[in-house]
Amino acid sequence: MRQLIEQRIQQGGGKEPADLVIRNVGLFDLVTGEILPGDIAICGDRIVGTLDRYEGKREIDGTGKIAVPGFIDTHLHVESSLITPFEFDRCVLPHGVTTAICDPHEMANVLGGEAFDYFLGCASRTIMDLRVNLSSCVPATPVETSGAILDAASLIAYRDHPKVIGLAEFMNFPGVLSGQPDCLDKLAAFAGGHIDGHAPLLRGKKLNGYLSAGISTDHEATAAEEALEKIRKGMTILIREGSVCKDLEALAPLLTPETSQFFAFCTDDRNPLEIAHEGHIDFLIRKAIGLGVKPLAAYRAASLSAARAFGLRDRGQIAPGMRADIVLLDDLETCQVAQVFSAGRLVDDALFDSRDLVPPTGYGSVRLAAPITEQDFVVAGSGEQRAVIGIIPGQIITAFRRFDLPSVDGRVLPDVAQDVAKICVIARHGKNANIGRGFVQGFGLKEGALASSVGHDSHNLCVVGMSDADMALAVSRLTELGGGFVAVDGGRVIAELSLPIAGLMSDQPFETVRDDLEALRRAVSGMGGTLEEPFLQLAFLPLPVIPHLKITDLGLIDVDTMTLVP
Repeated sequence: MRQLIEQRIQQGGGKEPADLVIRNVGLFDLVTGEILPGDIAICGDRIVGTLDRYEGKREIDGTGKIAVPGFIDTHLHVESSLITPFEFDRCVLPHGVTTAICDPHEMANVLGGEAFDYFLGCASRTIMDLRVNLSSCVPATPVETSGAILDAASLIAYRDHPKVIGLAEFMNFPGVLSGQPDCLDKLAAFAGGHIDGHAPLLRGKKLNGYLSAGISTDHEATAAEEALEKIRKGMTILIREGSVCKDLEALAPLLTPETSQFFAFCTDDRNPLEIAHEGHIDFLIRKAIGLGVKPLAAYRAASLSAARAFGLRDRGQIAPGMRADIVLLDDLETCQVAQVFSAGRLVDDALFDSRDLVPPTGYGSVRLAAPITEQDFVVAGSGEQRAVIGIIPGQIITAFRRFDLPSVDGRVLPDVAQDVAKICVIARHGKNANIGRGFVQGFGLKEGALASSVGHDSHNLCVVGMSDADMALAVSRLTELGGGFVAVDGGRVIAELSLPIAGLMSDQPFETVRDDLEALRRAVSGMGGTLEEPFLQLAFLPLPVIPHLKITDLGLIDVDTMTLVP
């Protein structure tokens, strides 16, 4: 290390040629917002010179390009991108995302600590710097059947790994506020370190109590007033714009050069189809600027503010001593990425080919207690004033609605006229034969069924449809695939995506996943579906930590009271 430091000093001081020089570039200054001319000198994986002229052993012409720091996605679940960490690396790094902070709690809810072993192994070999926050809520709540349980001792075993930042989103905020022993144990184990928050709609004294536990970030703010209170109370708000949750438009008016130190960006999550069509963090920057956010505020949130919020003091600015994560842009306002450097390495196909991949784990994780038939989906009783989950497009918050639904021979039926479909959740971890049954409004389906093994956070099988027979076929096909997405219409599988790794991720290239998602989207549209991301919207309906009405393998859950709906 002593020799390396001396080499950096010599190259930065211009006494030796730098390992790499990006010449004649316009450096976007995150202090003043100016674009300053000069070279960027790199020694190994570190920037050693800026705002001056340098000679290099290797030189790249940056004429006409604008250099900004590499982007940081501050909160995501790689599994929810439906691809492995290595394919995620290959998919988003060319978009300028040089650091990603992931919480593998989707896989952890299926496999427990085995998920940490897999992700930390991958993180040590990706080209981007993939960091891990340890999943705090496995399971997320007691009103569902999870595949694993992780207590404080389980998390402490991984706490000091060099790729671990801290404790991931603490979703059980009622448990924090009521002082549940397991919550306090986890908070105590990570006291003084980073603890991510997850506090939708939490305000006032309850928010104060939650923050007093040492929690410092939140990605669940969906309204400007809520976000403003949270930053005034010291939180960093991670503005989210993912495939399902889209909060940027609501929060953009708050993001200014004056407030930018309290904001960062996250995706939480985006799939390969949306990344192909729009982008990743580069899309958030582009959209924010399009909404009137000053470029200085947008690029700070994407890099410097994000780095500081998570204690990553070695990145977020193009300056001597910083990690050489650099994005060269053709245009600042539209964030058109031309070239990316990760730890001083030019990102190209050869760089990805050099990785030593970790074999996937979690095959064969879909284990049903018994084969599913259409009789398993019968909802008995009266159709009068039935509780119905109301989808709110662009959000994972749902409405608690009631409808009079048709019934025949004591069986309650879906209703196309009111856009109400049947929804069921089937336990898939081999622990019981639970099936939760209910109804949902907002998919637009006229016929058929959709099924998914992605069902946050316990990832039981979720199926929505207008026909019990099609729902049964969709679940049966999911079981054969070992997990994935399936669309069925008229007794026939019309589109599918296999996700055999823990029932969450594909073992295929991200381009294959992208194409399969495109086919699924077309198939659902042909069945009358109106949601832009129907399968990802479906995946959030079993998440009983987000208000107001959800469904698990135990049945419909009133999230506001955390009780089963009769």
